[in-house]
Amino acid sequence: MIQEQEILRFMQKQAYKPMTLQELLETFGIEEEAEREQFQRLLAGMEAEGQIVRTRTKRYGVPERLNLVRGTLQGHPKGFGFVVPDIPGKPDVFVHPNDLNGAMDGDRVLARLQGGKRNGLRPEGEVVRILKRGRTFVVGTFTSPSRHFGFVIPDDRRLPADIFIPPEGRNGAKEGQKVVVQLHHYPDARHSAEGVVTEVLGHKGDPGVDILSIIRKYQLPEAFPEEVLQEADQIPETIDPKELEGRRDLRERTLVTIDGEDAKDLDDAVSVERLPNGHFRLGVHIADVSYYVKEGSALDREAYKRGCSVYLVDRVIPMLPPRLSNGICSLNPRVDRLTLTCDMEISEQGDLVDYDIYPSVIRSRERMTYDAVKRILVDEDPELIRRYEPLVDMFRLMADLAKTLRRRRMNRGAIDFNFSEAKILVDEQGKPVKIVRRPRTIAESLIEEFMLAANETVAAHFARAELPFLYRIHEKPDTEKLQSFFEFITHFGYSIRGQADKVRPRALQQLLEEIEGKPEETLISTVMLRSMKQARYAAECLGHFGLAAKFYTHFTSPIRRYPDLMIHRIIREVLTEGYLSPQRIDQLNAQLPETADQASQRERIAIEAERETDDLKKAEYMMDRIGEEFEGLISSVTSFGIFVELENTVEGMVHVSYMNDDYYYYDEDTYSLYGERTGKVYRIGDRVRVRVTGVNIDEHKVDFELVSEEETEEEPAKKGRRGQREGEKAHPRERNGGGKHKGKKGKRKRKRA
Repeated sequence: MIQEQEILRFMQKQAYKPMTLQELLETFGIEEEAEREQFQRLLAGMEAEGQIVRTRTKRYGVPERLNLVRGTLQGHPKGFGFVVPDIPGKPDVFVHPNDLNGAMDGDRVLARLQGGKRNGLRPEGEVVRILKRGRTFVVGTFTSPSRHFGFVIPDDRRLPADIFIPPEGRNGAKEGQKVVVQLHHYPDARHSAEGVVTEVLGHKGDPGVDILSIIRKYQLPEAFPEEVLQEADQIPETIDPKELEGRRDLRERTLVTIDGEDAKDLDDAVSVERLPNGHFRLGVHIADVSYYVKEGSALDREAYKRGCSVYLVDRVIPMLPPRLSNGICSLNPRVDRLTLTCDMEISEQGDLVDYDIYPSVIRSRERMTYDAVKRILVDEDPELIRRYEPLVDMFRLMADLAKTLRRRRMNRGAIDFNFSEAKILVDEQGKPVKIVRRPRTIAESLIEEFMLAANETVAAHFARAELPFLYRIHEKPDTEKLQSFFEFITHFGYSIRGQADKVRPRALQQLLEEIEGKPEETLISTVMLRSMKQARYAAECLGHFGLAAKFYTHFTSPIRRYPDLMIHRIIREVLTEGYLSPQRIDQLNAQLPETADQASQRERIAIEAERETDDLKKAEYMMDRIGEEFEGLISSVTSFGIFVELENTVEGMVHVSYMNDDYYYYDEDTYSLYGERTGKVYRIGDRVRVRVTGVNIDEHKVDFELVSEEETEEEPAKKGRRGQREGEKAHPRERNGGGKHKGKKGKRKRKRA
């Protein structure tokens, strides 16, 4: 039977002209009635998904050949939207509010292109078909102007229109409460969206309601279905000796886990020893989750649905039930655990000499933390050295190997961005009490290097075996974006040899090394990162540009990432059976692309949810600091202001309306604001002093104003708490819009030209 890909390849040919059903049947030689009906159903399914389009003359073609774009709509608070095409590299399509035709943020749509580019930047279009709705539930604040009906104001500002709630749909919701709404009717040209309140989360400001609202917004599944929990309960908490058959016994090998202080799902253990020939033997031992989570089981289906664990500020939403993730699958110390091991023999130059991948059983010596290992290796803490004396020599050997592996990786051209992350500490009520930068010490570095080595080794083995597999890929940057970056760095006297479409990661890393420690380091690093594509999962081994790796996968975290679990299943099957049957290969080839897409999508949702909870708690933390002054670095520059990142990683904006000492204009080539009279320049990476003027908890925004050198010093007590409080607009002009700022400002001396 004809497959979808055959039809698409045929229609994408340059010589193809839209054909009728009968013409397609004749072209593909389909004559039997049963085959004819099956072919029609296939075309109908492809049409429903927007892969192909049927014109008014009943002829079929692909969207891109019919002046149409298939993609996902991204809404904007001001009512318009952008269609992000499915085809990588194609520009986003601007859609005017009048041309949305009922489409909402997140919807899969077909858009018809209209004329040329909008303002010379991007094409314009009109939504002509909604293929699939992106949302069935919306989180927002309930308001009731009348006892007969109500509205829900969405938390997500990409949904600018309120949702109508009929009298029978409010289900006990009260004014000002956070609620979850199930959409029953979607908007059209004459009516707004309509829905029913399905859950009341609580009043705004109640402990935990803020995070719960984000969980519901992203539809993160908290509770596990009963059948999943029952299945987990049936798994023993200890290992039966019969389960060790076919496994290598590594319980006498000295190995440890090294994780963060609060980690409970320990899925990797490591061991390093010196071989008689002077080489290192690195062992990476990963929890054999696939042994417990059988393919097609309730546990497996739920793990696939979740895709990954989500780490929010005050909680973890695990991919697997805690009985597994923190129990029998977690490599807890001094207990037997089933694992998959990747042993690697590595030369003193960091070259992989030999390797072996096999099922094993281990017994971790210690549950080490990053901080403890760092204090042993760097601080040489005498108390910790005495406490872990039998392991200290191995830790020092680990440090030597990690430095060797890193040096080799950097020499081949891997790109290493030096950006730090934040850890937000909250109290029992969920209120943030402290924000600290996560350190990147030798302890984190050695685990990172060991996991990278194992991931590359496993990926190379299965790619060369030409077996179905999942890979972690990072494609080359878009040529136009990279060319713009090349032009940008010339303003600072730097250049990269070669053409943008043929650049190697090594050239970019050499630039990062050249700018290290210089004032423009942050600026150039940030712009370079923005020119990169996002890493994703794929069933094809396309390499990892950022790591300068030809082969790469995710093998090391099956407790918290479904792709790792999936490839463990394939590895165990190959190791135990010795082969994959042709039927199994066909099954995996059909299954893995969909698994890769699902995992990539769930990963993006997790990242967005984690980022939003971080931004929320950072804004909440700054509420008590309005009026205080901080040192910070400019992290971004736009035509409407500058964004400043403080030492604690909180980012806020200085709106141009606060920059009242001059008229500033934006130079998009250098990402800078220039003062017309003073000649003052603000660019990414510049250090500035700012004062917190306002916080908007609803929008997770912090507003700053610049503190000038000549500004009159005020006593802290006199400064007071100036600016906007929770719920007020930070300023009438949006972060990407225009208009004057009406917030209060402190007295200040203005600079003269």
